[in-house]
Amino acid sequence: MDIEGDTSRMTALRAHERGGPEKLVVEKAPRPRPGRGEVLVRVEAAAITAPELTWPETWESDGVDRTPIIPSHEFAGTVAEVGEGVEDFAAGDLVFGLVPFNRNGAAAEFVALPTSSIGHRSSSVDPAIAAAAVLPALTAWEALHDQVNLEAGKRLLVRGGAGAVGSMLVQIGHVARAQVTATVSSADDVERVRSLGADEVVVVPRGEEPEGLSGFDVVVDAVGDRIPRWMYAAAAPEGTLVSLQLPPDEQLASEYGVDTVFFVVSANTERLAELDDLLSQHRLAVDVAMQFPLDRGREAFEAAGTPGRRHGKVLLVPGSRPSE
Repeated sequence: MDIEGDTSRMTALRAHERGGPEKLVVEKAPRPRPGRGEVLVRVEAAAITAPELTWPETWESDGVDRTPIIPSHEFAGTVAEVGEGVEDFAAGDLVFGLVPFNRNGAAAEFVALPTSSIGHRSSSVDPAIAAAAVLPALTAWEALHDQVNLEAGKRLLVRGGAGAVGSMLVQIGHVARAQVTATVSSADDVERVRSLGADEVVVVPRGEEPEGLSGFDVVVDAVGDRIPRWMYAAAAPEGTLVSLQLPPDEQLASEYGVDTVFFVVSANTERLAELDDLLSQHRLAVDVAMQFPLDRGREAFEAAGTPGRRHGKVLLVPGSRPSE
């Protein structure tokens, strides 16, 4: 959508000051150029993680203000240009990946990023599915394989098995042949989470505590609020509790004799290749709730942050019509 052949500008969703979706505006912005070891990608789909507008990394890098910023870090697209020293990618390659959180994201026609943060995408993998899968699937894979090395037969408990990350934890745990138990907050989600590979699904309404959950080798919180005491109690002695958004309470961990893991996910080409294999073989179910064109980016972020909306990622698809 370059105007009169001007390749120096692009359409982007930006915020010029900190805040929520109300600060987002669609406007013309400088089109980035790929630096050494980087590629420029024409964005075909970008997925939204609503809390990113509250993350410090969104607004600053090493203490330096980054505004105006472009949000949305999960994307799929086609390589438009390669920077100096790039050998593994070429113009026209289908790719997907995760933009580092302290850089401008993919809510734009183009995004530039290092090749270490992208992977090749099979032609059979729809860009919307790839973009929606990136962050949840990479988070789940790193949690279960890089952080705790989940083995076949181990007992895995996932709190929030119906959410974007929780559903990936269930599926990847099932692929690893673990015994998977998941909690959900509504009975409406039980059959869906079972269909993803959970051996047992327990309904735990928000604010309540389940009974009889204990002896798990790995316990993962995919809800993201304060980790409740019952999750520490559910881990077996010397089991591991994995937290994805907030650091665990080390006093409670010590009280219950469990190890803890807290990490921030990052992309790498090897992990993205593994994810592409799973997606191309249809071994992961990926939910897309809504798609919006780029010029309705603010509305897309508002929809993504709406409590109680249906499951699945909200996507920005440049040039598309909304599907709600």
